[in-house]
Amino acid sequence: MGAERLVVIGGDAAGMSAASQARRLKGPDELEIVAFERSHFSSYSACGIPYWVGGDVPERDDLIARTPAEHRERVIDLRMRTEVTEIDTARGRVRSRDLESGDETWTGYDKLVIATGARPVRPPLPGMDAPGVHGVQTLDDGQALLDSLARTQGRRALVVGAGYIGVEMAEAMLKRGYEVTVLNRGEQPMATLDPDMGRLVHEAMDGLGITTVTGAEVTKILTAEDGRVRAVATEDAEYPADVVVLGIGVEPETTLADAAGLPLGVYGGLLTDLAMRVRGHENIWAGGDCVEVLDLVSGRERHVPLGTHANKHGQVIGANVGGGYGTFPGVVGTAVSKVCELEIARTGLREKDAREVGLQYVTATIESTNSAGYYPGAALMTVKMLAERRTGRLLGVQIVGREGSAKRVDIAAVALTAGMTVEQMTALDLGYAPPFSPVWDPVLVAARRATRAVHG
Repeated sequence: MGAERLVVIGGDAAGMSAASQARRLKGPDELEIVAFERSHFSSYSACGIPYWVGGDVPERDDLIARTPAEHRERVIDLRMRTEVTEIDTARGRVRSRDLESGDETWTGYDKLVIATGARPVRPPLPGMDAPGVHGVQTLDDGQALLDSLARTQGRRALVVGAGYIGVEMAEAMLKRGYEVTVLNRGEQPMATLDPDMGRLVHEAMDGLGITTVTGAEVTKILTAEDGRVRAVATEDAEYPADVVVLGIGVEPETTLADAAGLPLGVYGGLLTDLAMRVRGHENIWAGGDCVEVLDLVSGRERHVPLGTHANKHGQVIGANVGGGYGTFPGVVGTAVSKVCELEIARTGLREKDAREVGLQYVTATIESTNSAGYYPGAALMTVKMLAERRTGRLLGVQIVGREGSAKRVDIAAVALTAGMTVEQMTALDLGYAPPFSPVWDPVLVAARRATRAVHG
């Protein structure tokens, strides 16, 4: 009996982590591995693209963790610039097309991993595909944007959307010397925060010279005679632009999976069990930005496209495919970002999320500093905490502040995962020295305030 064949669709974090882990557990004589990647790059950090575009990361290759040649050295048949166009679950095979030659091939599989990632949201508006309009999901996208900037005469950059990608790209364009305008249809930037915390981000962006327009629904992209973008229109105004960056967010790339009849959730992501096996399909696994995961706080499925999760998914999938065992229990929704010197962090539920799942809650918002108030360079930090009414169970934390603020959210992420109450949190034995924290860490100050609100 010959070796089994594992086919992997997608050559980035989840897909190649799965392939690499499976190869550690099974040699080529037991498991043949074929992976397909449609872009020019494998195993890279998409999260680092804004920092490459902004110049913080000098070279594109600095973002590549493992090249195709390195994967092939591990006897993984990684086929670059090859796009899978169909999954035939009945016959256990996939059809692929070589994007250079156009040749099509069917490849059979015993086990299949779907790691097709996510795609930037591009609303079907006039001019959205015009030259000078860019998404930034892949290294190819980042290279296309940099090439476009090299050809651009003007210095006006417009970013559509003010989520994580939007604010990071606003910073990148600011660092490149562009005049930056951000159009956001929401009440405040960073819709992953409550509006009162998003307002702090808005104020900081204004202070950096970024023009942030809220309540701005883009209606079309206006082009010049040469077809290149010249402005972005909303219902109320036109905003001149020499380059447009889409930071509206991403959605699961599950076109193939949907066509194959695989189960999708409310956000369009694949649904899996704890072992990352696609529900109802014994020999198909999925991971990364194309899946939905369990939110451990709300108990609902959600789409959380982050590289940290993708790598964990790949490890779990590879262990299971390779004959070992692993599970991915879920997430609490932790994320951090920055715009210049301002750090932004969140974990757990927003007020809106708590209401949607029927939880009653109290909130506590405090202002503190990132180090002892008397220590040189101490800067303000705002912490907002949500706790369940009556039980005091921690539900969520949001932090906006200067250096040393964002990673404090990890305290809350651990507390959420452990199911702690805010009162229990007040007794946490956290590290203290004046350069790092006040005597009472800001997260614990917020926990004390939330405890009083619960008992009040």
